[in-house]
Amino acid sequence: MKNLVRSLSLATAALTTMGVGFAQDEPAREAPKAIYDTSADARVLLDAAQKLARRDGKRVLVMFGGNWCGWCHRLHGLFESNAGVRKLLRDEYELVLVDIGKWDKHMDLAAAYGADLRKHGVPFLTVLDETGKALANQDTSSLEDGDAHDPAKVLGFLDAQKAPMRVAEDVLRAAQTEAEKSDRRLLVHFGAPWCGWCHRLEDFLAVPEIAAAIAKDYVDVKIDEDRMQGGKDCEARIRKGRKGGIPWILIAEHDLTELATSDGPKGNTGYPAKDHEIEHFIGMLTATRRQLTDEDLALIRRTLEQNAQAIEAASAKARAEREAKTKAKQAEAEAAPVTPRR
Repeated sequence: MKNLVRSLSLATAALTTMGVGFAQDEPAREAPKAIYDTSADARVLLDAAQKLARRDGKRVLVMFGGNWCGWCHRLHGLFESNAGVRKLLRDEYELVLVDIGKWDKHMDLAAAYGADLRKHGVPFLTVLDETGKALANQDTSSLEDGDAHDPAKVLGFLDAQKAPMRVAEDVLRAAQTEAEKSDRRLLVHFGAPWCGWCHRLEDFLAVPEIAAAIAKDYVDVKIDEDRMQGGKDCEARIRKGRKGGIPWILIAEHDLTELATSDGPKGNTGYPAKDHEIEHFIGMLTATRRQLTDEDLALIRRTLEQNAQAIEAASAKARAEREAKTKAKQAEAEAAPVTPRR
């Protein structure tokens, strides 16, 4: 019966002029929440995802669908709720949700990737490399088990399509070669996918104005201690037993002669978010710069200070929300009627 309903649903996908959309065997109904940005240009989203994938050696996972699609919500729910799937997506993919409207948006994009949405329905998964080349297309009906998606099947698909692991020492040597040829120094930072402060540092260094300034004097290279073969060994060799968390930053000559590190008076500054951390990071750049101007340093400092204010504001808001929830629970408990004992 399920296959019959699916076949009928997919057959009616051709009736786009009626403005009706169907997702596999899911009956038409209002979605509980919006997971697709219906106003977004998918090509802009994909371009941004591909840049991140190139930087981090990941794949791009495209999920075609729509907010009206119940199975899309189920699969997206699995992405968020299953720990194994969530970790694999976080570590190995940049996820892009592409809205197809009522079978009348981004259909040309899907066709260019070889994704036959009308035949297979949605959600439909496409894996791209960092250049935007389609590597795999997946009909998600084969990933289902009953009225849900099978986590093991989803994990199997994602694991099979993830990018090959890069070798940390190879990545570092390539950066050293580039630094020597361009007469620049190295800015090496060590991190991991689970490290929120590492992502803050990477995002900061990727801001176009900041990246352009840093590139005047440094070759920026990230060594991922979890996602690169030998990443932790590489970190241990260069860090030379010094303790502290990540991200950890080294500025060095192309031959790894150490010039400055993020080890400040109060320990590893990591991502510079406090006044003394920002001061130390600016000091690292000031002591090792060649082409960086005072204006560049002022821009870097100003951006870090603005980010620090935003981080503190977000933290304060989160604290206030937690306190409000705690007070609400206490008030609810105090207002609850007391059942007399017999």
